[in-house]
Amino acid sequence: MKYSRFGYFIGEGFRNVFKNKKSTGASLMIMCATMIIFGVFLVLGENINHIVKEVESVQGMQVFINKDTTEEQIGELGDKIRDIKIDGVPAVNQVVRKTKDEALATMKERFKEKQDLLATFDGENNIFPESYVVTLTDLKYSPQVQDEISKMDNVKKITSRDQTVTTLLSIAKWVRIVTGVILILLIFISMFIIANTIKLTVHARRKEISIMKYVGATNNFIRWPFIVEGMIIGIFAGAISIILIGLLYNMLADALVNSDFMKRMNISLLPFADMFNYILVTYVGLGMGIGAFGSIISMRKYLKV
Repeated sequence: MKYSRFGYFIGEGFRNVFKNKKSTGASLMIMCATMIIFGVFLVLGENINHIVKEVESVQGMQVFINKDTTEEQIGELGDKIRDIKIDGVPAVNQVVRKTKDEALATMKERFKEKQDLLATFDGENNIFPESYVVTLTDLKYSPQVQDEISKMDNVKKITSRDQTVTTLLSIAKWVRIVTGVILILLIFISMFIIANTIKLTVHARRKEISIMKYVGATNNFIRWPFIVEGMIIGIFAGAISIILIGLLYNMLADALVNSDFMKRMNISLLPFADMFNYILVTYVGLGMGIGAFGSIISMRKYLKV
């Protein structure tokens, strides 16, 4: 495609956008609304995936050791846990020993201002058992690893809280499904809006199009300025949506991160900057794709393709 022709298409596309201000404005508002709705689910899904990964990295199990177990036996137990493999693949990521004193200190921290109630358990009176805190390479190995550990000597009890992650994984799965469904619906809605907007422009210029065809202009030559117009509207809608979502997300994220609930759960949210490139590519691709396809649909009747 020659540069002069390319410049003509771009120029005509921009002229069409600013010539039909009312229809362009309506298209922009509706496309922004649909993109913002999609963006909300997009950042929600990304943050749920981030939270799941954070929890997975520290989630595991605690293996409590029998009271009369010797130091040598405790060390052997730790080595056996580290060596656990599932289908030949290492299943244990880290094994950290938690002594009686550390267990008591943890309980005192939980009791906070009432920790004096535990003063009688200091020293030789410490009733808290030693344990190993075990994190896994993948949470899917949790049932098999627990089963292997339960068969080992000197194991008193195993506690696990991987149900929390299972719940989060289920939520993340449904958020992705809902996001996908919403995206498909919004694409069709946006294409319908763009197609009808471009159709009004084409209808208003039907005589001009007829003359162009009469003097030998090809369908592609007539079609491209309208495709460019649709793409421009899509890009503008995407840019406005990204700015609005970024401002809204940063305000809400700051409030949530500083909340007592998030601090207690030790959960963080993704900075918007970390998602920006992904959102930018998604929005530019969606905006240009929807705008171009909507334009092509609207031109079929007039060009009789």
